[in-house]
Amino acid sequence: MNEQRGHEVVEHLQAAALELIAAARAMLDVAEELVKDPAEVLEMAAGLAAAAAEVQRRAQGAPAASPKVERIRVS
Repeated sequence: MNEQRGHEVVEHLQAAALELIAAARAMLDVAEELVKDPAEVLEMAAGLAAAAAEVQRRAQGAPAASPKVERIRVS
């Protein structure tokens, strides 16, 4: 391996390390926000739970749940 290729490898590794550090900082910023305001996390979790429940209902062949629709029989 020549010297130039060795330098390229080091440059790529340095760039990758810096990207990992930036990603870790971003993750820590999000974690800090979640600790400071857990209501947002609870709201997001509730939304995900509702979506998962809807997916499960549809997978079991049940019609989509829609609390705003009232079915009225007409005879």
